[in-house]
Amino acid sequence: MFHSFFPRPKLFFTSAVIFTFVCVLAWYFAVQGFGNSLGYVHPETEPFDLSFFALPSNLFFYAYFLLCMLAFGGVWTILAKDHPWKIWSIWGSLFIIAAVYFGVQVSVVINNFRRPFGDLLQNALSKQPGITVWDFYSLQIVFAKIVFVSMAISIVTDFFTSHYIFRWRTAMNNFYMSKWEKVRHIEGASQRVQEDTMRFSSTLEGLGISLINAVMTLIVFLPILFSLSGYVSELPIIGEVPHALFWLAIFWSAFGTVLLAVAGIRLPGLNFRNQRVEAAYRKELVYGEDHADRAQPATVKELYNNVRTNYFTLYFHYLYFNVARYFYMQADAIFLLIVLVPTIVAGKITYGIYQQIATAFGQVSNSFQYLVNSWTTIIELLSIHKRLKAFEAAIDDEPLPEIDQRYLEREAAEGEIAADRPT
Repeated sequence: MFHSFFPRPKLFFTSAVIFTFVCVLAWYFAVQGFGNSLGYVHPETEPFDLSFFALPSNLFFYAYFLLCMLAFGGVWTILAKDHPWKIWSIWGSLFIIAAVYFGVQVSVVINNFRRPFGDLLQNALSKQPGITVWDFYSLQIVFAKIVFVSMAISIVTDFFTSHYIFRWRTAMNNFYMSKWEKVRHIEGASQRVQEDTMRFSSTLEGLGISLINAVMTLIVFLPILFSLSGYVSELPIIGEVPHALFWLAIFWSAFGTVLLAVAGIRLPGLNFRNQRVEAAYRKELVYGEDHADRAQPATVKELYNNVRTNYFTLYFHYLYFNVARYFYMQADAIFLLIVLVPTIVAGKITYGIYQQIATAFGQVSNSFQYLVNSWTTIIELLSIHKRLKAFEAAIDDEPLPEIDQRYLEREAAEGEIAADRPT
């Protein structure tokens, strides 16, 4: 699943995490200060238009970011010089990371835009003097420019990612087909090579991009939320809490993650079993197309009963999982507003600042809620992973998963019965 596309995947991903952590620490504790000493100081008031990307402090960071990526990619290109997919797996991954990061940067510009627009809207509605129609139109032109940049980044990223996913699928397909004689006896072998490899690569890539986006968003928006927390000095019931929004975002996201992880702990195994009973039912029907003694009513009825039983069990467990999920989603929609009630009533913030706080809090909490937002997709991925692990076991001459062993025993028994039948 991984080593067909990535060079030495355990070391590759472990080194990527460690290197990222080191680079982030180096930036905050050394490189940023060095840049400030050279005059690359970040302004207190950030631009809310495209000039944001041309700030000297941002250009300095972009150079550092690019240098880190070139260093990581260069070292791994040397280490993986004989790997056939090193260009796509190493440099393709780095390109996606860079594209996701600049997408997050666009979100920062949009968040900066919310304050002047929200304040202008508030002043206009309260009939403050000196506000013209052009004040609104000029801000909308600025917003349109930001959106066009965002669209361009999204279009390029989606196009490149589609090719990236197909290359990963091709790598898995080529690897499994080179081992076909070892895996052809596994239940649903053709489906696993044709469909599961496609679903695994696309699902994991989607989760991977979401994870990268969540990490990048936290790195960028946590300092923003920390700064905006200065406007909120009092919480309902609790009272005074320094940097309240920052700590609330962490607490609320952790609560949702733990809640849904506990509620959905049984779902991956049930989804995996669901794929198995569906595959067994489908395979018997396929055999019945060519052999008159297969797909008999009694056999089909038993296999379909297995499908029905598993689906009904799955529906029950999704019932209480959805109770927890929808409860949290609805509470999440009003959580921030409840927290900000004392601040709003005291008139400590303008509408523009409220918009900035809402956006920053939403970005941070959504990033911390990665498991909450991706849990159903993770469940699907785990079930696909379980199916492909049987291929890995067969290729490495390891014991098959118990459910695959039972399938082969059943197939062997049916083969002996068929052999004993009179011709």
